Parts: sequence; structure tokens; C-alpha cells
Amino acid sequence: MTDAPAHVHEFDWPDRVVIGTVGPPGDRTFYLQVRAGAQIVSIALEKQQSALLAQKLDEVLDQLIDVEGNRFSVPTSTPVELVDNDPLEAVQEQFRTGTIGIGWDPTTAQVIIEAHPLPDDDALDADAFDEDAIDDAAEESEMLRVRMPVGTARAFTLRTREVVDAGRPLCTLCGYPMDPDGHICTIPDY
Repeated sequence: MTDAPAHVHEFDWPDRVVIGTVGPPGDRTFYLQVRAGAQIVSIALEKQQSALLAQKLDEVLDQLIDVEGNRFSVPTSTPVELVDNDPLEAVQEQFRTGTIGIGWDPTTAQVIIEAHPLPDDDALDADAFDEDAIDDAAEESEMLRVRMPVGTARAFTLRTREVVDAGRPLCTLCGYPMDPDGHICTIPDY
């Protein structure tokens, strides 16, 4: 089986790395967008993936602070100069994210995010689920690899949490999101 994707969108020192959305609350599509110069890649992800990515990145950064002998200065909060509240740039979806990995490169003091697309349903159809079909899907796949400094990673997690939290308000009675055109919830009888 082939392990390497056919096309890797790699950003070693990106100018911008953000999570943003397109669409109104309740019908938003989340994107991880990366830009270096004129190259922009936007990949779609779920709201839960975005929230979990921010949480796990913060955990990695917090662990790095506590590593004895760590020679890198890892900020405990977002450096003001790195705050990015600008909207997404032109979005052209590259792929919908399936799995995300997080890593650390101590040689460059960068956090690494790797995102892989959801498998193609046609390539991994139940009738065609054999080794050749898996090899073909692996050969055709692509991935996104982003390396970002620790300050940029803190800014990324702050913005991501704010974007995730900017959705529909939650009902104080049932805890479910309220739609802009109204919300009816039923409280079970006890």
C-alpha cells in the first residue's frame, strides 16, 4: 500500500493560518485557510473538528511550557500583534477534512498540523473494498501540512475558539442551538 499522498500542500512559514466560516450561523461551513504569498489553500472541516483542533493545540503548547529544559519561549496567551480577526480570503475548497494530526518540530520550534481528506466514497465502496481499491485511493489523495511558530499557534487557537463560539446562541432551557427564526423546545415531564 502507498503511504505518501500524491499531492501535499505544504506551508513551512505561512503568512496566515486561520479557521473561518462561510454562511450564516446554523448553516456555516468551517474552513482551515492557509496563505503564503499568493498561494492559498482552504480545506473544509466540521465545527467539532475545529474546536478539538484548537483544544489539542493549546494542550500541546501548554505541555511545551512545562517541559524541563525547553529552550523555546512558548507564550501562555495570544501575542497581541498576532491577533487576526479578518475574514477569510477567497475560498476555493481543496477538500473536506477526514483526519487531522498534530506534531511538534523542536528543530524549528514549530507546531505541525497535517490534515487528510475524507476517503472518496466511490474508491472505498463496500463492493470494491479490496487492497487495490485502497491503494488507488491512497495514490489519489492529497494532504495539507502546515508548520507554524508557537505564537502563531496561540493566535490560531484563540481565533478558532471565538469562531466556534460565534454560532447560534444556546437555549437556556434545553441547551440546543436556537435558530434566528425562532426556537421551540419541549421540556420532558418528570
